[in-house]
Amino acid sequence: MRTIKNIFVFLQNNALLCSYNIVYYVDIQNINCNYVEIIINLRVAGKNRYSHKTDGRMKSDIEIARETKLKNIREVAAGVGFPDEEVFNYGKYIAKIPYKLIDDKKVAKSHLILVTAITATKAGVGKTTVSIGLGMGLNHIGKKAIIALREPSLGPCFGMKGGATGGGYAQVLPSEDINLHFTGDFHAITSANNLIAALLDNYLYHNRSKQVGLKKVMWRRVLDMNDRSLRNIVSGLGGSANGIPTETGFDITPASEIMAILCLARNIDDLYARIGRIVLGVRYDDTPFTVNDLGVTGAVVALLKDAINPNLVQTTEHNPVIIHGGPFANIAHGCNSVIATRMAMSWADYTVTEAGFGADLGAEKFLDIKCRQAGLKPDLTVLVASTLALKMHGGVPETEIKLPNAEGLQQGFANLDRHVANLKKFGQTVLVCFNRFASDTDDEIAMVIDHCEKLGVRCVINNAYAEGGAGAAELAQAAVELIETEPSAPINYAYNLEDSLKEKITKVAKNIYGAGSVVFGPRAQKEIALLEKWGMGNLPVCIAKTQFSFSADAKRYGSVEGFEINIKDIELNAGSGFVVALAGDIMRMPGLSKTPQAGNIHLAEDGNVEGIV
Repeated sequence: MRTIKNIFVFLQNNALLCSYNIVYYVDIQNINCNYVEIIINLRVAGKNRYSHKTDGRMKSDIEIARETKLKNIREVAAGVGFPDEEVFNYGKYIAKIPYKLIDDKKVAKSHLILVTAITATKAGVGKTTVSIGLGMGLNHIGKKAIIALREPSLGPCFGMKGGATGGGYAQVLPSEDINLHFTGDFHAITSANNLIAALLDNYLYHNRSKQVGLKKVMWRRVLDMNDRSLRNIVSGLGGSANGIPTETGFDITPASEIMAILCLARNIDDLYARIGRIVLGVRYDDTPFTVNDLGVTGAVVALLKDAINPNLVQTTEHNPVIIHGGPFANIAHGCNSVIATRMAMSWADYTVTEAGFGADLGAEKFLDIKCRQAGLKPDLTVLVASTLALKMHGGVPETEIKLPNAEGLQQGFANLDRHVANLKKFGQTVLVCFNRFASDTDDEIAMVIDHCEKLGVRCVINNAYAEGGAGAAELAQAAVELIETEPSAPINYAYNLEDSLKEKITKVAKNIYGAGSVVFGPRAQKEIALLEKWGMGNLPVCIAKTQFSFSADAKRYGSVEGFEINIKDIELNAGSGFVVALAGDIMRMPGLSKTPQAGNIHLAEDGNVEGIV
């Protein structure tokens, strides 16, 4: 007879079984099962994720979600304190909350916790699951906490990434509705963006024989779907009645400036002003042509009248979650809306929010752009790491990262160290969250904790995936203690707004990424000169680059330093209030893989959507 301990050791060391974050449980009645039978019972093969359940079964994310008896969203809203008459239902389990319920005085007293991560890898670190788990953990230990997250994009949901609502017992629900259309915010943004494109084309068409045309058009259409065929197109073909033949293209909706604007606007008046400032093109006299010049600002804002209000949902433990907006962090600022964050801070003592990808991208932009514009300051930053990601940064091949490898793990610590050091440059108190995966060994976990102690930062294990709020209670308690005893200092921004655009970009590249030099290409230099001529040199910068490396080369993992970054082009987002610097080859319209996730998604006979993971 094999003991439970031996079975656990076998399962934990057999990394080939561990495709996802799994906690193993074997029913005592099955103690005489042989290894093959146990493997079959766990159903680990394929792309479903499984979590612990006390009845001895292994349940997938979607099973956990469907077995969770959701509360009516009005009950969740009442628990927060939202007035019932201000809760606008989208069915039983989703609601819109009007932004007018934000209270600046309460925001100033609330504690903001930022969740970020080490540099992204294909192995993932589970940042969203940690964010959800931490919020659940805070509520579990008796604190009033609200989680503020971004909305998922349909493109990645049907592409490679899958859903974006956490996992295991740390999920936001209803997951299928959140991942598919949700409350229509993305569609409203898409329509607003494309309304501007249609009206601009119409303006150019009817003024083509007059001296009021544009020598350069800077506005593209968007679609919330991965479609490489639309990246570069020619429109207006088929004769003069069909418009002016133009070389143009599509970006994905999260890359739209409208998305960035919605996520940075404080209210409808601010939204109106930002939309009007959008620069659509350049006149022949080198002056900017804006949405206000086109005369359609009101129509665009009208399409966004509902989308500006954040969305309320719940966790698997019925804790409140506000989900709103979804710009990508590798091509935009990568944070949920200012309105969502401030709404959460108005009604909770602790707000947990996250920034996209690693701290070099998401956290830097969260601090230098979002916090600077919104007057926010995190009291604590949680840096998420996993052995899988650390091993990849240590040079271990992706196919071997679930096997014990102390040397590879040790080599990967350099990436963690860089992120800790960078966050401390901003004045942040850092709490490292070790996100536990089933393939982790006790020795590897001890290595990570010991390394963090030597680094001078606290490290806490997160088990929210398998245990919900109780599994994140230690993490939550650590966060509360650090906020009480050692809160983050005022933000020390990476640059001053008075710096030139080149100086700002260079400071981020050298001081945050570790670049040795920054080279500005001819197009970038030309655009910088034009923007400074327009008086826009005092805007923050948003560097668009790969999320997989400190450098602009996606294949350079670890803690690379001394490299050269090439800024190929500069784009103006006057409405959102920042300048985008393009470093390397950045896809603003992703493509689909050879076997996209869409092939696994279908509507079952019982009416449930299957295949979104």
